[in-house]
Amino acid sequence: EFSLEALDRYPHVTRQCFIECSGNSAALLAPDPRDASVSEIHGLISQSEWTGVPIRALLEEAGLAEDAAWLVAEGADAARLNRSVPLSKIMDDALIALYQNGERIRPQQGYPMRLLLPGYEGNMSVKWLHRLQVSSQPALSRQETSKYTDMYADGKAEVFTFPMGVKSVITAPSPGLKLTDKGLYEIRGLAWSGQGRVRQVEVSADGGRTWAEAQIDGPRLDKSVVRFRVPWQWSGRPVQLMSRASDDSGRQPTRDEILERKGSRFFYHYNAIQTWQVDVEGGLTNVYA
Repeated sequence: EFSLEALDRYPHVTRQCFIECSGNSAALLAPDPRDASVSEIHGLISQSEWTGVPIRALLEEAGLAEDAAWLVAEGADAARLNRSVPLSKIMDDALIALYQNGERIRPQQGYPMRLLLPGYEGNMSVKWLHRLQVSSQPALSRQETSKYTDMYADGKAEVFTFPMGVKSVITAPSPGLKLTDKGLYEIRGLAWSGQGRVRQVEVSADGGRTWAEAQIDGPRLDKSVVRFRVPWQWSGRPVQLMSRASDDSGRQPTRDEILERKGSRFFYHYNAIQTWQVDVEGGLTNVYA
């Protein structure tokens, strides 16, 4: 048992990373494109600076049995949410987070402490953390059987799909904003990956026929959001704007590619390329390309 005061005396680690709901962007699985803004479609993600105690240090102090392979984390919320985490992830970069952006974690973020699993689906960063149990097997709890699994076209379900895939989205221009006149604009957006660093972002202004490499601003941190931008000359004609990101494991897929691989019955971990349609009046809408 570790009290909050005891944990605060252990050596702390600080890192920046995102937390993303694995259902983020799932609106794009609808048969017809949804008329919605970038935040309504892709907004279930945030990035913060987190400070806490590496769980590896606590487990090494406590000692692990030879058959230890999983860690089951449980929250103190009414649902007693629990998730099974591979021990390899725990020993890599998992934290018991005590601080967010330099201050104590707020109640709605899991005070007094929460699990932080950089790059893994957000539900696994259990809030109001109060119990960690080391096990040789996963718990197969409700949150990793009936929920947070993906049904494929052949009727088989994929489980334990923890990392969030590489993704990018153009935030400006996007629906809700309008191009006032033809001429020079700067296309801006965000890219991230739960599987490493964003290596490259490309932007297309012709529906994916040609691509130009965008500039990435700031450091490219592991499992962290980056900003990208590229200049663009709009002729006043209808165009389709797209962005695609690449990370350590590969390139962001198209919608057709992800549907061909997974079918249309899955819900989590949708990370296909987003397309915005620009009309002759400068308005923008969500479309499938």
